[in-house]
Formats: sequence, C-alpha cells, structure tokens
Amino acid sequence: MKDFGGFDHNKQSLRIVTELEQRYPEFPGLNLTWEVREGMVKHESEYDIADAREFGPDLRGNLETQIANVADELAYTTHDLDDGLRSGMITPQLLDGIALWEILRETYKWRGPNLDDIERHRMIRQLVGLMVTDMIEATDKRLKESKATSALDLQKLKHNVIGYSEEMQRRNRELKDFLYKNLYRHYRVARMQVKAERLISDIFNAYCSEPRMLPDSTQSGINKRGLERTICDYIAGMTDRYAIEEYQKLFNPLEKP
Repeated sequence: MKDFGGFDHNKQSLRIVTELEQRYPEFPGLNLTWEVREGMVKHESEYDIADAREFGPDLRGNLETQIANVADELAYTTHDLDDGLRSGMITPQLLDGIALWEILRETYKWRGPNLDDIERHRMIRQLVGLMVTDMIEATDKRLKESKATSALDLQKLKHNVIGYSEEMQRRNRELKDFLYKNLYRHYRVARMQVKAERLISDIFNAYCSEPRMLPDSTQSGINKRGLERTICDYIAGMTDRYAIEEYQKLFNPLEKP
C-alpha cells in the first residue's frame, strides 16, 4: 500500500470503528467515546509508534491506554515463550541463565531435562503472575510519587506511570532479547513469514487485476474509497484461516470458488 496511502495498524483499527463498521443509519462507525478512540490511536509498543496528531499529541495515553500497552506486550512475551517451548523451537536448556526462567525453575524446583505440558502451563502462569504483580506494585509507587490529582495530570507527565520496576524491566528485556534471537529469527518462523507475505501479496494482486472477484458488498466501496484501499480493508479484516481459504479459492483450480 506504500503508493496508495500506506498501511498502519493503529490507523486501520480506528478506520474500522469510525468508518467501516455500519451499525447506525445516521452515521458510520460504532459511536465510541473520544477516550476509547484516543486509546486506540495511542497504542504503542517497540514496533508501533503512535501518530496522534488529532488526539492530543502532547499528552500521553490515558491510564487505560497505558495498561493496554503493557498488557499487550506482556501477553506477547509470555505466550511467545509458551509457543516456543511447546513447538520445540526453544528448549528449556536454551533458557539456562535467563533470570526470569531461573526464578520459575526455583519456584517449582524443576530440574528437567524434560518439560511436560502441565509443568509448562504452570510455569507460564507463574511468569504472568510475577510480571503482573511487579507492574501493579511499581505502578502504585509511581502514582503516589506523581502527586497527580486528576487523569489529565497523569497524561501531562513526561513518563508513563503504568509499567514495571527497573529490575523487572531489565529481566523482561533479557527475555525479549532471547526470544528475538532464538524464536523470532528461527528458520521455521522465517519460512512462515515469507509464506504469509507471498499469500497476502498474491491475494492483493489478484483482486487488483480482477475486482469482480471481490464480494459484491466489498465492491460497493470501490467508488468511495478507491480500489486499492477497498482491497486493503478487505484483506486486513481477514483471519489467518480465512486468508488461507481465500488463497485456495483464488488459485487452486480444484477448490470451489
């Protein structure tokens, strides 16, 4: 989409709830509050940089937004570790020396070498508990130190109040660096990424070459939004399973359209 306005996942989320969803006869969108929309726009992670020019760009995300940002990152990290262990792309032995993993091992006196499903689930739950507890305690401390008396006061601070302690932040950083090196850059993950990029690109190009292959309800938006943006909206709304099924329908001659 780089030649047609680009694609940003925060902006796309906002488009869905303000333009694409049709639930009211008088106007498009879901009629969400300004604060909810602000939170969506100001969602941030290491990979998402908010563009909040229309939503108080000089203010930090509200407390709910900051909570969502930390919870999102926490969920990704813990579930990715779980997936890595379950798939075998990460072994418990590879985690030796990682501070958070060593805490989990000592908590349950786990000595290995094999990690069964029950033990894995139990340790991941404990990891989530450790991180959530630290985040709550560190946040409580920062809230008291801020001397804020209103939600707006908190948004005017130069730092987020929702987050980990310095020690947990270092431990979390160590775990994330480990996952980046040993899971996200694993050859099996790289293969799936290339497959996904090819699948999405092929579907996009197929619709561009013959827009009549789009569902009638989707075609109706072309005059208003343009062909490429309409196709982008349609693909962005697909689940992984639906996209794979659509690919088969478009390119497998034995698959019913």
